[in-house]
Amino acid sequence: MLDGKKIVLGVSGGIAAYKAAALTSKLIQAGAEVKVIMTESAQKFVAPTTFQALSRQPVYRDTFNEQDPSQIQHIDVADWADLFLLAPATANIIGKLSGGIADDMLTTTLLATEVPVYLAPAMNVHMYSHPAVMKNMKQLDEWGFKFIEPGEGYLACGYVGKGRLEEPETIVQVLEEEHKKKQLLKGVKVLITAGPTREKIDPVRFFTNPSTGKMGYALARQASFFGADVTLVSGPVDLPTPGGVHRIDVTTAEEMYQQVLEHYHTSDLVIKSAAVADYRPRVTYDHKMKKSPGDYVVEMERTKDILMELGERKEHQYLIGFAAETQDVEDYGRQKLEKKNLDAIVVNNVSEKGAGFGHDTNVSLWLTKDGDKKAFPLMSKEELAKNILEESARHIKDGSS
Repeated sequence: MLDGKKIVLGVSGGIAAYKAAALTSKLIQAGAEVKVIMTESAQKFVAPTTFQALSRQPVYRDTFNEQDPSQIQHIDVADWADLFLLAPATANIIGKLSGGIADDMLTTTLLATEVPVYLAPAMNVHMYSHPAVMKNMKQLDEWGFKFIEPGEGYLACGYVGKGRLEEPETIVQVLEEEHKKKQLLKGVKVLITAGPTREKIDPVRFFTNPSTGKMGYALARQASFFGADVTLVSGPVDLPTPGGVHRIDVTTAEEMYQQVLEHYHTSDLVIKSAAVADYRPRVTYDHKMKKSPGDYVVEMERTKDILMELGERKEHQYLIGFAAETQDVEDYGRQKLEKKNLDAIVVNNVSEKGAGFGHDTNVSLWLTKDGDKKAFPLMSKEELAKNILEESARHIKDGSS
C-alpha cells in the first residue's frame, strides 16, 4: 500500500532514534521513497550516514545548507512529500510543533508541509503523562495530526511503562491501514453543517446555543482525510478550517438553510451536525434597544426545519442527522429518523458525563433506517467522527441509501 509513496521521516533526539534506522529500511522495503531529516540531537545517537545508506537519499540536517541554490530546501522537501512521519517524536519536538516554533530544518519543514503528519512519540513514562506534553498532543490532535501511540514496556531510562517507540513493523502497518482509509470516501462529495446559529434581536443582542462546532469540524477533518470532497457550512465558531475542506461561514438559520440547499443536490453524503435555532425573534431592530422599566417580551417565530426539508428533497443522498437527548435515547432517535426521512441518525446522550456541547468527547448511538444499531461509548469526537464515516461509507458502498 506504500508503493511509490514519498515519505519524509523526521528523526528527533531520543535514544529511540536507533529504531528509526530500522523503520527507514522497512519503509523502503514497502516500496516507499524516504527522505530523512535529522535534528542536531538525533545525530548524537545515530550517524546521518546510516540513514543515507538505508534511504539512498541525502540526509537533511541544516536549514542553511542549501544543496541546490535553485530551490529553498525545506520548502522543496515539504512539497515533495505525500506524508510526513516523525519518529521518534520527543517531548521537545512535540512542544515546538504545538507552539509553531521553527528553529531548525525539521521544524521549518514541518510548518511548511500540507500533507498528513504522523507522530510516533517516544519518551520517559512521566514525561509522556506530563500535563504540558498532554496539552501539546491534544492541540496537535485538534489540528488534525495523527498519533501512533507508544508501546508499553521497559524503557531506556529503566522505567517500565508507556513511552516506548512503537516497533517499525507496526508503524509501517499503521501507515498502510491509514492509506486504505484515505480511499474510503474517495470521489464522494460530502456536505457537513456545524456549530450554532445566531438569531439577532438588535445589533448587540442575539439568541444562540452552546454548540462549539467541534463535532462537525471533526467530521469534516476526517472526511477530508478519507479522501472526500468536503464542503463545511459553519455557524460562528472559534475553530480553524480543516485542511482540504471548503468552508462556508453563515450566521443565521436562514443563511444556513440557503447554503445547504445550494449544495445539497450535488452532494452524496450529507451530515447535519449543526445546532440550528428552532426559533428567531419575529421583530428585529437596526439600533440598540434602550433599557426601559418593566419586563420585555420577545415574540418568536419558527425557523425553517433544514433537516426535514432535506429529507423531503432526498434523491440519491445518504442523509445523516444528529439529535441530543437525555432519556429514552433510542426511542426518540428512531422517531426523528422516521419523521425526517433520514438514512441514519447519531443520537448523543447529553446526560452522560463528558458528552454534549462544549466537550471533546461524546456518548452516542448510531441508528439506521434499515434497523442497524451501534452504541459508541465515551470517546473523543475525532474518534466518533471516524466511526460515523466508516459506517456511512459501508452503507453507501452497499447501496442501502
